[in-house]
Amino acid sequence: MARKIVITSGKGGVGKTTVCCNLAIQLARRGLRTVVCDFDFGLNNADVTLGMEGLAAYDLIDAIEGKCRIRQALVQHPRYPALYILSSNRIPEQHISAQAVKLILELIAPQFDFLLIDCPAGIGEGVHRALACAEEALLVTVPSIPAMRDADRLNGVLQNYRLPVSLVVNRARRELSRREDVLSPQEIARTLRLPLCAVIYEDDRLSGGSALERSRCFRVLTDALACPKQQERRGIFATWGRK
Repeated sequence: MARKIVITSGKGGVGKTTVCCNLAIQLARRGLRTVVCDFDFGLNNADVTLGMEGLAAYDLIDAIEGKCRIRQALVQHPRYPALYILSSNRIPEQHISAQAVKLILELIAPQFDFLLIDCPAGIGEGVHRALACAEEALLVTVPSIPAMRDADRLNGVLQNYRLPVSLVVNRARRELSRREDVLSPQEIARTLRLPLCAVIYEDDRLSGGSALERSRCFRVLTDALACPKQQERRGIFATWGRK
């Protein structure tokens, strides 16, 4: 049965979809059957991030409305056989119920290991729809005060759903985190009162999906999700980000 993990953020533009898709690639490379479920209706870009734009003949809405079988809405990645995408559609959010999308995920969950739900940013209706379908959450933020404030507001919403929440700090820079006026990822985690799952360091050498998917940061994030007990014994959460 698949683990249903929502990847969310309080503020747009922090790299939530990039984190979701690169994590999915790493899981699929390990042979773990993974679906990226694009619940960011209206701003759906997961297919573009995965390099799968134009491949879907049907989407999640078609499956909900009975225009296709659920399997037809799942599109396999051309490079990673264990990776699929369940695309969404650019339609007004109010036409989609949480019960409908939750039923779709429950029907496909037995066939996969991970369902990664790419959630809209913020705390609007689309967020509540995604959270209602999830069992765990990854909260993505960046080292900036506005992003942290929005992340803190969203964390309050997540707590109401009683989901286990872990923090991913994206676009961190080692050289900046050494300055006294810039919070380190560990300080961000303490401020938000969340366990730090992974740090994605900004690296000017990383450009494009092929470079990002090979980065050590995403491999460590994958380790934290795929083998949490093993990584905890190794002390990865406390030491991996240090040089």
